[in-house]
Amino acid sequence: MMFGFLRSGGEFMKMTAVKIKALKGVHKIATLTAYDYLTARYVDEAGIPLVLVGDSLGMTVLGYETTLPVTMDEMVHHTAAVARGVKDALVVADMPFMSYQGTLEHALENAGRFIKEGRADAVKIEGGAMRVDLIERLVANGIPVLGHIGLLPQSVKETGFRMQGKTDDSARKLIDDALALEQAGVFAVVLECVPAELAQKITAALKVPTIGIGAGPHCDGQVLVFTDLLGLGHGHVPGFVKKFADLKPQIESALATYKKEVEASAFPER
Repeated sequence: MMFGFLRSGGEFMKMTAVKIKALKGVHKIATLTAYDYLTARYVDEAGIPLVLVGDSLGMTVLGYETTLPVTMDEMVHHTAAVARGVKDALVVADMPFMSYQGTLEHALENAGRFIKEGRADAVKIEGGAMRVDLIERLVANGIPVLGHIGLLPQSVKETGFRMQGKTDDSARKLIDDALALEQAGVFAVVLECVPAELAQKITAALKVPTIGIGAGPHCDGQVLVFTDLLGLGHGHVPGFVKKFADLKPQIESALATYKKEVEASAFPER
């Protein structure tokens, strides 16, 4: 049972950004992505306290090569589906590329859509100190924000998919970015693809939780893509991913058996 996640009588209760923040140093925070109602039901019923509707759905669900083509309408649509399947977890919506990089007014409007139309509890924004003004504006308007530094998938055309913070200068910048995000009001910070030692330093420096992905074991929590966890990923799978199940062969076998029985008139039996 998750600490701070129970109603009196033993039932789970709805997580909030404040409750996630309070888990810092008390309880590790398991986090998973979800992109639809059914997946959200499974994740929520497992007691996962934080569910991220990641723009990674562009690749895992919509078949794009990167996250960059994902639109606001697509993200709001999937976020609403996830929210309908979640009873207790905190639902965080990933703000897609170019939904917040323009004016503060445009970003606030888009973030508001996630709360009103998508029924999200919070939004996630990529970037460090350069996002301080935006984060302060969102938080001031009642929209909790999950920060994200390190490898930024929406910046892959500039940085590529590679480990960040390997030099002294880049490591110092990531530490400064993390502190700036905390000061701006984020309730937690995702650290993606940074050296474990650096992630440990950032985690120790912050009063808010860190959620690692490819950032070693010292973060306050971890996040994985749902399909990667179950062994359903296609194409390149990052080396840090652990398959907690390998369902792909079972699915392929079930589909082949179904096809064979239909063609042989063995299903249905009568």
